[in-house]
This record gives sequence, structure tokens and C-alpha cells, in this order.
Amino acid sequence: MAASRLALPRLMLLAMLVLLVALLGVGVGVDGRSHPHKKPPRAGVGSRHSRVGASVGTVASSPAIPPDDDGAPPPGGIVPSDPATPFRPEPCVFDVRAYGATGESTADDTEAFRAAWRAACAVESAVLLVPSDGTFTISTTTFSGPCKPGLVFQVDGVLMPPDGPDCWPPSDNRRQWLVFSNLDGLTLRGAGTIEGNGEEWWNLPCKPHRGPNGSTLHGPCDSPTLIRFFESCNLVVQGLRVENSPEFHFRFDGCSDVLVDGLFISSPANSPNTDGIHVENTERVGIYNSKISNGDDCISIGTGSYDVDIQNVTCGPGHGISIGSLGVHNSQACVANVTVRDAVIRNSDNGLRIKTWQGGMGSVSGITFDGVTMENVRNCIIIDQYYCQDKRCMNQSTAVHVTDVSYANVRGSYDVRSAPIHFACSDTVPCTNVTMAEVELLPFSGELVDDPYCWSAYGAQQTPTIPPVSCLQDGVPDSLLDNPDLKCR
Repeated sequence: MAASRLALPRLMLLAMLVLLVALLGVGVGVDGRSHPHKKPPRAGVGSRHSRVGASVGTVASSPAIPPDDDGAPPPGGIVPSDPATPFRPEPCVFDVRAYGATGESTADDTEAFRAAWRAACAVESAVLLVPSDGTFTISTTTFSGPCKPGLVFQVDGVLMPPDGPDCWPPSDNRRQWLVFSNLDGLTLRGAGTIEGNGEEWWNLPCKPHRGPNGSTLHGPCDSPTLIRFFESCNLVVQGLRVENSPEFHFRFDGCSDVLVDGLFISSPANSPNTDGIHVENTERVGIYNSKISNGDDCISIGTGSYDVDIQNVTCGPGHGISIGSLGVHNSQACVANVTVRDAVIRNSDNGLRIKTWQGGMGSVSGITFDGVTMENVRNCIIIDQYYCQDKRCMNQSTAVHVTDVSYANVRGSYDVRSAPIHFACSDTVPCTNVTMAEVELLPFSGELVDDPYCWSAYGAQQTPTIPPVSCLQDGVPDSLLDNPDLKCR
């Protein structure tokens, strides 16, 4: 009897423990881990920004934007609120229409864009949206930072400046339109068009051969670069159509770590100074998968440019891919480590060009052209150390040194009005270590021009080329050894 009396309290205690465990189990099951953190609340109807995915299809589908949480726990039991996984805020969309933009082309939407930029700049992972159902006109604007990380400027509609110099506000800068300055991590992208309205600028009488009877008149001739990036880093420009710029379409000044991918740039072949992409004092640049047709250089690389990689780019019509011009007004110019691969150049005045002024200093070195196809190009391969815009320049005793230039797997056709290969180097600072391998250039029409031009050019023909380049000299001139004027960093 005593043993049974002792067992009863033990049974009651065990039953209470089982019941307590069962009650606690309701709160710790699988359903309890499906949403361990709260999402940011949706913006209200009157808010000026909203979560991506609510109504903006283009942004929501971008691979750069994280998908919405579907409620299922991630593999391995790790949830976003765990310390091991950093929290990624959902992007907020700042539609310029919410700030007063009309998108009616004739209206001035400048202030709406500036207000939307200020708001987006202050929020992490923000998207400033130019919607697809409008044409937005804004005047000269500088979008400056610093901004919060992850900022995207998304152009899905049409964005353009005022139509020509007569419509340009007198107080606005006539040398630039959109400027992105002092930014880290900006992405400019979209499925829309940036329209430059450049025709009236091209026809100014101060432009080459635009005056009476084909003359060029003196006087102020400022025309705006369409899009300029200044003193910025970690930039992405992707997927846009950009056309009819008054002058340069894109210009990168003082930037680093730049990715340009999938652009379509277009202006007429007779539009003056409409370089597609210009790079200057900028390093670590990648330009990929783009098509550029314009009235000047397809891609131009200015002084202070290092580590530029160009791949799968189609150029033409235009003036080809150019390094320079460099050394103007007896200045020092330095360019190093430029690679052009798998490019196509069609119906162009030039193909692969390096151009420097007499009287400069510094060097161009480490240049590789590999896998380039030419189609009806007038000057396929050209180094010109006597570059001069009006042909009245005097020869000088100093020059920018051009060295370590490689041409490999360059094939196609040339316009027989000019020799396909032209090396005109300085008497006092010759070109050195110019190498050629697997170069085959044939006439687009007419007879073969088999007389490449060489002047003060040193290098080697590593394989037989068409036409043969037997005019390259061996060795390195003694005058170039330990010359301090030719040194760069």
C-alpha cells in the first residue's frame, strides 16, 4: 500500500510534464519558422516610393534585384535574420512621376528629376525610375553623391535634353547635359532610350565644314556631352539605347572600376565630334557586347587611362577605335594596358588607331589588338605621331613614346584609297616593339595595295602577313634608353 501511495504523485508529475511539452510544441514547429523576420511595411497610397514588384515589371525582373520572399525557409535552416546571413533590404522605387514629372516631351521635368534623385540618393538599394510610357525632357543636371549603396537610375522610357542650342536655357552649361558625380556603386540601365536631339548642334557654322560654302567659322562652338561620369567608382552602364548626341555620347573622367555592357549607340556618320565612349584619367574599365555607329571615334581612350578591356564591340560607320589624341600643347600623356578583342569595324575611316601630337611626353604601352575583323575600312592599322587637326603643325623634338603594341588575328577588307597599314612615328622618339602576327587585309574592291608605310617604326613581323610588313626595323634606338621624359607611373 505504501509503494502505491508513492507511485501516484510520480504518475501525476509525469503527466504534467508530458502536457507541458505538448503545449510548448505548438510554438516551435515548422510553421513557426516560416517567417522569422518581418518584411518592411508596404508604402501607403500617398507615399512617393513603393516596394519593387508591386507594379514595376522591368526592375523586378532584373537579376540584380533579389526576389521576393516566397515564405519557404532557405536550405540548411538558415534564415535571413540569422547573424551569418547579412540582411539585404528590398529596393524602393522612386518614380519621377510621383515627384511631378509629366512625361509629355514638351514640358520641363527637371525639378521632378532632381527631387526624385534627392529622395533615392538617401535610401539604400533605391531605384530612380523613368517609366516606359513617357518622354521626359530635362535641362542640364548634375546628379551628385555620395549616396546610399545600391542606387539604380533606371531609364525605361525616353529621356532627352532641350531640342538644340536655341532651346537651351541661357543659364545652363553648354558643354554637358547629364553629369553623375562623386558616386560609388551607381548603375545606369534600362530598356529605354536617351535621345540627344543633336542635329541643330551639328549644323552650327563653327563645326567642321558647316559654314558657308563648306567653310568653318570661328567663334564659340561649345556643344554638350550627353552623359558624363566624373570622379566616381564601381559604375555599371547597361542595356540602354543612346542616340544623336550633340557631342560625345559617354565620357568617363577620373573614374575607376567601370563596366559598360550591352549598349546601342547611334548617330549619323556625318555628325561631328560624336565619339561613342570616351575614357580619360580612368582605370579598370570593361566595355563589352555593344554596337556603336557615329561620326567620330567609336571608342576613344585619352591620357591617364589604364587597364581598359574591350570585347565583342561592333563599330561603324565612324573613325574606329582610337588611343588619343595624346600630348597636345606639349603635355605629358600616359596610357597603358589596353586590350581590344573580338571586335568588328565596318565602313569606317579608321580601324585601330593610335594618334599623338608632336611635342608631347610620356608613353603609350602594353596595347593588344587581337581578333579584330575589318570590313571596308580605309586605314585599318595606323600609328600617327604627327597628328594635327589643321595640317599646319610644326615638327618638334619630343613625342609620346609608343611601345609594346601587338596586332594579332586582324583580318578583313580595306578601302584601297589608303594603304591598310601606316606607321608614321617620330624621328626622335620612334615607335618600338610593334609586333604583327596573323594579319590578313585584302581590298574591299579594286587592286591590292601591297606597300605598307613605315617611318621610324621598330618591331617584328612574327608570321607572314598580307600585305607584307617588311619595313619594320630591328632593335631599339639608343636615344630611347633611360629617357626620363618617356616615363609614366
